[in-house]
Amino acid sequence: MVRGGGTMSDRRRFERVYASHYEAVLRYCLRRTNREDALDATAETFSVAWRRRADMPTDRELPWLYGVARRVVANQRRSVNRWKTVSVRVRVADNDPTYEPEPQVVQNQEIRHLVAALARLKPADQEVIRLAGWEELGRDELAMALQCTPNAVTKRLNRALDRLAGELGVEERARGRFFGSGEVAS
Repeated sequence: MVRGGGTMSDRRRFERVYASHYEAVLRYCLRRTNREDALDATAETFSVAWRRRADMPTDRELPWLYGVARRVVANQRRSVNRWKTVSVRVRVADNDPTYEPEPQVVQNQEIRHLVAALARLKPADQEVIRLAGWEELGRDELAMALQCTPNAVTKRLNRALDRLAGELGVEERARGRFFGSGEVAS
């Protein structure tokens, strides 16, 4: 046994997963919250991964980690919202820094327009688009991260992209349907 629970092989596997996927999970969190909270969310994601290492699928760790990180960031947001509500009730000045979900991508007008349109979508639509586009997950990986079937992912992503196109004022998406034959259409 290794100190902190688990076997030596558990520890080696976890260390491999951590080394391989830490940066990807951190980037995922940075695209959804500020740097300080992203670092906290990444640490919490790997803490959960250690505790639930028996549930982590072999050779499919990254989409599973994205699913954990998604829930960790959502919990952070709920905590922040609860804190803000309480501080308003007691009329305490809110010292929380401005919460920007996409802090490092708002660099030019076209991206700002896209980010603004994405922000107007429902959170579930935003998440499926981000996981497919920014995290570059395939259909099966998306299904794992979102805990649904691959067919449900295809429908959710296509509908979310249609809604995004509507927010952008585009009548039809020029790139076609995603996951029509198991892959992303080009």
